[in-house]
Amino acid sequence: MTAKLTLFAAEPAGSGGVRAAGAGPASRSPAVVARLAGMRITVLAGGVGAARFLRGLAAAAPDAQVTVIGNTGDDITLFGLHVSPDLDTVMYTLGGGIDEEQGWGRAGDTHAVLAELSAYGAGPDWFSLGDRDLATHLHRTSMLGAGLPLSAVTRILCQRWRPGVTLLPMTDDPVETHVILRDSEDERTVHFQEWWVRLHAEVPAAGFVLAGAAEASPAPGVLAAIEAADVVVLPPSNPVVSIGTILAVPGIEDAVRRKTVIGVSPIIGGAPVRGMADKCLAAIGVPATAAAVGAHYGAELLTGWLVDERDKEAVDAPELAGITVRAIPLYMTDLPASTAIARAALDLARELRP
Repeated sequence: MTAKLTLFAAEPAGSGGVRAAGAGPASRSPAVVARLAGMRITVLAGGVGAARFLRGLAAAAPDAQVTVIGNTGDDITLFGLHVSPDLDTVMYTLGGGIDEEQGWGRAGDTHAVLAELSAYGAGPDWFSLGDRDLATHLHRTSMLGAGLPLSAVTRILCQRWRPGVTLLPMTDDPVETHVILRDSEDERTVHFQEWWVRLHAEVPAAGFVLAGAAEASPAPGVLAAIEAADVVVLPPSNPVVSIGTILAVPGIEDAVRRKTVIGVSPIIGGAPVRGMADKCLAAIGVPATAAAVGAHYGAELLTGWLVDERDKEAVDAPELAGITVRAIPLYMTDLPASTAIARAALDLARELRP
């Protein structure tokens, strides 16, 4: 069966409507945010930025019940292996196995297998897979080939890493993010990873296609984790191809909109802290500012929005009417800084509870 395609295109920011600051729309559930010790927190996560935020969240609320819903739109098959970059980055980071300098991949990894593949002329050679990292992909692919769904496979992989959270893929169904290249007369598309890693996003994107998203179903436990949450957190992940992809799975955005939702801006001073989120935002017509990203999410999704101190003008930005905005230091320079950001997000959630 051929998967349908979902296209991200430019649309007016903040089209989701306006509500009074600090008050949820009528559809929000009246669930009360619990004390930190018993708080149920659900986080929609991309890769590096989300993983580092989650490390701070674990320190800020060590006894909370945290469920992480990971983006799988970046998943790709390489050398016959199923690679889940965002799920692995969260798992390795919280499990103590991440390459801290890169922010992705395994610490102390070697690349003997990739060198041998290159000697054979086997490609692609633009996506670096370390030897230890390859073991994860081999094991994942073997289990998927045996008929296990990705959610079950992820649970088994986490038994080794013990990340301290419940890590769920957004869906067990295949979803791939593709990029429409602006310089292509026939609207040629490439896999997101090729655009991001091989082309370094230097070729402008005209939009994004989420192949299979419209037919996908949330993975087991995803909707229940959102519905049970005292707060849903959108960490500083890419709002277009990480958070946006998760929300594109039918049923997830509707469930999130009924909750207290606190977002953390991935844009500081008009630029992404890490990665190339500005180029993704440009493709859908959203300026790379903290205020514009908050307005892109909209008041029907966001309850509170944390921006950096240098973006404090966003606190009174008219396009963020209906969203409670706070300006705090947002650079995750170390664990204490990440912890302070996570604590501020939880404090804001408690303040804005229905």
